[in-house]
Amino acid sequence: MSNKPSFASFAAVLIILSGLPAFSLGAAAPVPAPPSLNAKGYIMLDHHSGVILAEKNADERLPPASLTKLMTAYVTFSELAQGKLGLDDLVTISEKAWRTPGSRMFIEVGKQVTVEDLLKGMIVQSGNDASVALSEHVAGTEDSFADLMNYYADQLAMANSRFRNSTGLPADDHYSTASDMAILASALIREFPDYYLWYSQKEFTYNDITQHNRNTLLWRDASVDGLKTGHTDAAGYCLVASAKKESMRLITVVMGTPSEKARADSSQALLNYGFRFFETHRLYAAGETIENARVWKADNETVAVGLANDLFVTIPRGSYKNLKAVMDLQGSLTAPVEVQTGVGSVSVSLDEEPLAELPLVTLADVPSGSIFRRMADTVLLWFE
Repeated sequence: MSNKPSFASFAAVLIILSGLPAFSLGAAAPVPAPPSLNAKGYIMLDHHSGVILAEKNADERLPPASLTKLMTAYVTFSELAQGKLGLDDLVTISEKAWRTPGSRMFIEVGKQVTVEDLLKGMIVQSGNDASVALSEHVAGTEDSFADLMNYYADQLAMANSRFRNSTGLPADDHYSTASDMAILASALIREFPDYYLWYSQKEFTYNDITQHNRNTLLWRDASVDGLKTGHTDAAGYCLVASAKKESMRLITVVMGTPSEKARADSSQALLNYGFRFFETHRLYAAGETIENARVWKADNETVAVGLANDLFVTIPRGSYKNLKAVMDLQGSLTAPVEVQTGVGSVSVSLDEEPLAELPLVTLADVPSGSIFRRMADTVLLWFE
């Protein structure tokens, strides 16, 4: 028997569904305030629902240090996805890349290194030299690559981010926010799941030099599988982390903490809080039939109606039984009807507080019916 609510077949009315089957027994426990952290800015959100569970100064512009490399990776992954780049492509290392200060992969000037090795050197070892080498290979110069970084930041609606280099080394007008970094992390996980696996890699060996991932949470918490640390004197100690338990994935960003231990402890505290007091459920999948809507003047009298995107909700643990779903089917449809035509909305609330709302759309094309069907329905519509 399905756990999901079913909607009755009525158009242009509200249908309220209560008594959804509960995943937890008894009354929901109260949710305490989130942990208070010694950080200049932080945020925690659920990857699937986008619900923010904790934040402080999340939109304050701060130096991102090596968190910048998340955008360097996003641009490179995008080039790979578009077929403009290959993992086996050889990159000739420039003197600029070789001389870049800070954390290093220890590539050598004039040598050729694959794109895949450079990506792992950047992701696992936080190599500034690898970051510059990738930027030059993709865009010709690091400055031109920064233009691509800012283009993709705009595409992702990272409204408070500006990138001037591929490494995160201090530069004027180079900044981001905890909120924008969470957007970027979620995009990496969603769009590039195969490449995302590298963020859980604990060590990488290149040129007979083995270096460990600086994200100490990978050793501390088995649910953590990414993402990136950062540190400069100006930025302090930063960490973007993600962890998954069952069907729930959380993303945390802490920026401007005073020590390596503090950034790990702060991130862990947020994750513990999120998993302890909240749960996430997918109520409906994209393309799943929720209802069948009446279509006039078509040989097929109904069309399947559903959502274009998955519908997730994040709620306090034990409160699933208090959810209510509302469907609003607006008016009647007359053929021809195109797929993805808006026909209303589905909204979900918890104890009368709205949680989510998504548009209902048709899931198939419906062509006009025969002449007989069109004439018959024209007559029937007179009585509607």
